[in-house]
Amino acid sequence: MKIGELSSAASTPIETIRFYEREGLLPAPARTSGNFRIYEAAHLDRLQMIRYCRSLDMSLGEVRVLLRFRDEPAAACGDVNALLDEHIGHVSKRIEELRLLEEQLVDLRRRCDDERTAQHCGILAGLNEAAQEGTTTVGPKRRAVHGH
Repeated sequence: MKIGELSSAASTPIETIRFYEREGLLPAPARTSGNFRIYEAAHLDRLQMIRYCRSLDMSLGEVRVLLRFRDEPAAACGDVNALLDEHIGHVSKRIEELRLLEEQLVDLRRRCDDERTAQHCGILAGLNEAAQEGTTTVGPKRRAVHGH
């Protein structure tokens, strides 16, 4: 199949497919005499796995490791287990950070319970205060937000 057909079959933009090829996640396809890429079912299968791993928020590095193990079916999978355990830890931390972010946003929303003019808006005032303080938080509880 040509790249457009692979793109449709995997619901993946063509540029993403080319990116995965450049990154070495997808093997280079054979080419026709007219220099068109020709993909096989194995490319589709691999691309679908990459896309699924990415939907699980796995990094390209993690996907690369998983694909190496997939390519060596006789290898022990202890490192795969360790990789997934580590990823679960990252996801748990991100969930915790998102919960704190939600609390901050709820606290901020409580600052303006009714419609007012913009100059009296509690939300805008809270955002301005936090910006002036150089913090990434608003409300009575000052907490760090992911990445800050």
